[in-house]
Amino acid sequence: MSELRFVRLGFGDEAVEYQVAWDKQREVHAARFADETEDTCLLLEHPPVYTAGRRTAESERPLDGTPVVDVDRGGKITWHGPGQLVGYPIMKLPRPVDVVAHVRRLEEALILTAAEFGLETTRIEGRSGVWVLGDPVERRPSLGGLSLDFDPRLNDEEFDPRLNGPEYAPSNAGQRREDRKLAAIGIRVAKGVTMHGFALNVNPDNTWFDRIIPCGIRDAGVASLANELGRDITIEEVLPVVEKHLRAVLENAEPKPREVVRETAPAAAPAPAATPLPASASA
Repeated sequence: MSELRFVRLGFGDEAVEYQVAWDKQREVHAARFADETEDTCLLLEHPPVYTAGRRTAESERPLDGTPVVDVDRGGKITWHGPGQLVGYPIMKLPRPVDVVAHVRRLEEALILTAAEFGLETTRIEGRSGVWVLGDPVERRPSLGGLSLDFDPRLNDEEFDPRLNGPEYAPSNAGQRREDRKLAAIGIRVAKGVTMHGFALNVNPDNTWFDRIIPCGIRDAGVASLANELGRDITIEEVLPVVEKHLRAVLENAEPKPREVVRETAPAAAPAPAATPLPASASA
C-alpha cells in the first residue's frame, strides 16, 4: 500500500470535540476518494462522549439519559474521552472492501503496540477489538457471594450489570479476572474508503464505561494499559509506538477485494416427456 500520513489533531487541553473530528473525517474521506490526498490516519483525544453505532440497542444506552451521539459506523455503544487514544485511518481499499481483513490489520497493529509495553493481548473469536484474556472460569473469584455456577449473566439475556452493584461493573473486570477489552474497533466504508477506526485505552477513567453496556457485551469488561501494567502511561508515550506499528502493518499489507460468492441459479427441470397418443387418436 501507499505511505500512510499521520495527522495529530489534538490531545489533553486541546482534545477535539467529537463533531469537529467527525466533520474532519468527512473532509479527508472526500479528498481521499478523489485522490486529492494520500491514506491518512487522524490521531486525537476526545472530551468525554458516548457514541452509538448502528447496532446499538436502546437497553445498552445510559439509564440516566446522558446524551449519546449516534454515528454511522458499525458496532454498538462505547465511550471516548481523556486518556484514550483514538485513531481514524481513512484509507482507499480495493472494492468490494474486505472489512474483516481491515479490522484484523488494525487489531494486529494494536496487539503489537501493547506487546511493546509488556502487555500480552489477543483477539477473541466473534468479538472485534483487542483483549486481555481473563483467568479460566474455575479460577475466577465468586461474585456477590455466589458461585460462578449461579452467575446471572450466564443465563439471563436481559441481565443489566448497572442495576446489580459495582462487582458487576465493566471497569472492575480486571478484579474479577474476566476477559476485558483494551481497544475497541468500529469502522465504516463508503465508496471504497474507510472511516472511523479504533480507541485504545491508555490511562482513562474506566468508570465512564459503567453507565452503558460497552459494545453490547454483558459478560466482559474494559481494560487500560495503565491498569494492566500497574504504572502510569501517557498518551505521549504511546503515540509514536502506535504510529510505528500502524505504519508497519498497513503500509506492508496487500489488501485484496472481498471475494464475492455468486449463487448459481438452479438448472431448470427437464420438460416431461410427451405421452404418446393412442393410435385411434392420431391425425
